[in-house]
Amino acid sequence: MAEQTPAAVRRTEEVMGTVFSFDVRGGNPEAVRAALDEAVAGLHRADAVFSTYREDSQLSRLARGEVTVDACDPEVASVLELAAQAELVSDGWFSPRYRGRLDPTGIVKGWAAERAARLLAEAGASGVSVNGGGDVQMYGSPGPQRPWRVGIADPLRPGGLAAVISAAGTERLAVATSGTAERGAHIVDPHTGRPAVTDLVAVTVTAPSLTWADCWATAAFAMGSQAALEWLESLPEVEALLITSGDEVRCTGGLAARLG
Repeated sequence: MAEQTPAAVRRTEEVMGTVFSFDVRGGNPEAVRAALDEAVAGLHRADAVFSTYREDSQLSRLARGEVTVDACDPEVASVLELAAQAELVSDGWFSPRYRGRLDPTGIVKGWAAERAARLLAEAGASGVSVNGGGDVQMYGSPGPQRPWRVGIADPLRPGGLAAVISAAGTERLAVATSGTAERGAHIVDPHTGRPAVTDLVAVTVTAPSLTWADCWATAAFAMGSQAALEWLESLPEVEALLITSGDEVRCTGGLAARLG
């Protein structure tokens, strides 16, 4: 007798200037719905704390020198520590500053989405997918013998797919993409303070953690394809797909195992 597909709970929420989509499978329905409410509330709290658009956010006040890190919520120190790690690992290609001002928002969305997904997994869900503006954190699976899959948009062919990433064989996987297709030249070269000008149009990174996948995709895009591919190959549990403006596709050595 075939195993029954777990019931699905789905929800969308506008926050952080984008749309977060939740797809949660299995677990105790009451516990899952309570955890989902808590996860959504956590996203709104993170937005309030880290928003660079709100003059009264803790991050804005910290950047102006009105408060110290110790006076902020503990998660501020945690995020700044993660951002400092990302800057170190990427040799400065990821930066928690923008035009000389403290701005770790490049890490916040991935961190917040990963935290939300983990909360739902810990509440007993057998499958969790949290999609924050196209960057996805997955736990478990949507059903028996069915892995989570994420389609990667082709930046040079609107409406087409460049690849499909499968989470088969892993309990936790994240997929993050940085590029110019959706938001134009918004990625900054931290070394010059100007928009990054490279041969890339998109970088998709897979890793267990969306916090890091998002950071590494941003940093890799700023580097350009040659330096990025060599650097991404050096990172443990990381695979990547790079697409150049000349329609050349470059991949890390282990990416093939994640396609499907």
